Amino acid sequence: MKLRLSTTVSNHYLAIKERFNADLFMSLNPPFPPVKLKRFDGCEKGDKVQLQLNFLLFKQDWQSLITESKTDETEFLFVDEGTQLPFMFSYWRHRHIIRRVDETTTEIIDDIEYKAHVKVLDLLLWPALLLQFAYRKPIYKRQLQAGK
Repeated sequence: MKLRLSTTVSNHYLAIKERFNADLFMSLNPPFPPVKLKRFDGCEKGDKVQLQLNFLLFKQDWQSLITESKTDETEFLFVDEGTQLPFMFSYWRHRHIIRRVDETTTEIIDDIEYKAHVKVLDLLLWPALLLQFAYRKPIYKRQLQAGK
């Protein structure tokens, strides 16, 4: 399944790149499930991110590897791929695209591809993931606008 959301932010894309750090990452997580950040190396190829999701009755680990990263004159992009996923997922690939629109405007794109262990679960997870990533839109704007 695929999910793609876009947010426009008033700031230069390289300034936004500098703010993609552990603090931003933690602020982007919705209230449920609570997330404990166990490791955050960064957004460059070879970096690792490890989380623990608390579903109240049980906890699940999530580990991702940054498999691709690039910065050029139009965008900053990095890809995280799940290496250890919660029980519901069998595959996770999230392309983070921070694309220059002009000198003062950037488009942030969350481009996600995922698979569940059971096909019907792909469809059931889609609305939850849509809400989870839509939750990020005002946070991107609040934390990444120029002058913040």
